[in-house]
Amino acid sequence: MKLYKFLAVIILIVFISCKSNSKQPKTSDIKTTDVFQPNWESIKENYKDPEWFNNQKFGIFIHWGVYAVPAYGSEWYPRNMYMDKNRLSATLKVEHEGSTREFLHHKKTYGDQQKFGYKDFVPMFKAEKFSAVEWIDLFKKAGARYVVPVADHHDGFAMYKSNTTRWNSYDMGPKRDVLGELFKEGRKKGMIMGASSHYAFNWSFYNKETYFDTSNPAYADLYSKKGTDINEPVSEEFKQQWWTRTKDLIDNYQPDILWFDFMLDTPDFKEYRPQLAAYYYNKGIEWGKEVVLQDKNFSHEAFPEGTVIYDLERGKLPGIRKLPWQTDTSIGKNSWCHIADWQSKNTNQLIDDLVDIVSKNGNLLLNVGPKADGTIPEDQKEILLEMGNWLSINGDAIYDTKYWRTFGEGPTEVEKGHHSEGKNKAFTGQDIRFTQKDDKLYAIMMEWPENNSVLIKSINKNTDKVTNVTLLGSNEKIDWKQAKNGLKVKMPSKKPCDFAYVLQITL
Repeated sequence: MKLYKFLAVIILIVFISCKSNSKQPKTSDIKTTDVFQPNWESIKENYKDPEWFNNQKFGIFIHWGVYAVPAYGSEWYPRNMYMDKNRLSATLKVEHEGSTREFLHHKKTYGDQQKFGYKDFVPMFKAEKFSAVEWIDLFKKAGARYVVPVADHHDGFAMYKSNTTRWNSYDMGPKRDVLGELFKEGRKKGMIMGASSHYAFNWSFYNKETYFDTSNPAYADLYSKKGTDINEPVSEEFKQQWWTRTKDLIDNYQPDILWFDFMLDTPDFKEYRPQLAAYYYNKGIEWGKEVVLQDKNFSHEAFPEGTVIYDLERGKLPGIRKLPWQTDTSIGKNSWCHIADWQSKNTNQLIDDLVDIVSKNGNLLLNVGPKADGTIPEDQKEILLEMGNWLSINGDAIYDTKYWRTFGEGPTEVEKGHHSEGKNKAFTGQDIRFTQKDDKLYAIMMEWPENNSVLIKSINKNTDKVTNVTLLGSNEKIDWKQAKNGLKVKMPSKKPCDFAYVLQITL
């Protein structure tokens, strides 16, 4: 009898232990002797934002994947192509007269979603003109200091030689290690190389109705194993799969920057967030370099302040943030990936955004959307080269600078938060932004001032002793005078560049 009781107790302990462990990520990846332990107390105590990241100011984001083949709608085509009117009503809880335009376009162009699904675009994704050398050369000419290709998007197709999924660019489609080629060439040319992961949302990305190929178990490793219940919580199996896939990316590519999209900051991944931060930061120590972890942190609680570098999607901050931060946005107004009706922003707007962000202690991560064949469209190339030309003249006011006591002056205010860029108004000739480096203060005028003269009110005669003023890119002598109401500057007759104009002020 005692033996039976003993065995019963052992079975109960094993059951509870297994049940408990199923809710926690594996901690064997982090040794007790590691600097960073998987808890926020340890991470906050030992982490400091790398200064090198804050000095770079400008990076390139790359949204390129299988979704570039249909080139329709956006990079969310693989989700929206399965959104029929019934699913829309159930998911969004609103009435709809019809299906998404992607659903209708797909059915008309490629056929029924049961017979031709997203998986069938993979063989069509050949990347026959992709050249890592050409891309990196272009990004260097653009003045970018770091590059962050998308490694895993929501669609579940890895753009690298994966050890965890067959759905990857090395074994399918292009049959090339896209991320590896970019990392090799970028590092060869002195670029800082990062990677982004959007994979956590793969669990809920696809509509799993039985009349779509997404419900076929043979493709569950692409479309996820989630069932048809839209409210089904993220399974522990999927979260462990996400973790294994993330470790594979970290261990084999040693990214200087690791950027994460939304979903990671939801309650489902609560236990994995400190695990991720500790593992990646410890790896940085092992590799002998400081690494950068970024997250949108929509909840503002998922990653405690000061444990990762904050990122804003298509949005900015209205003032200075003393901790480093970043805006990620796209050259495209209406998409991140290449689509047939891509609409580019203009260079002037993008340079103004860069200046405004840097004046507030931030970085700009600017996205390009290459075509499925691996070429970057000409209009995007032109914008990047124009930005590079501007930075070749005015880069001293951007790279390696710090924020001043005020970010700027002028009438134009900036909206705050994610996806707020569409609400912003264009800057005027009265809008000025400041950066500083050593004994130099840079006053960056967003537009050429009226009557070729400007009054900079923020430069106080009692505290700011100006000894010289020059205009970057110009050899003409600048007439200036300090007055009670600010610094008065008479601009030269000829503009040194086509966009924002930089006064270098020696204090």
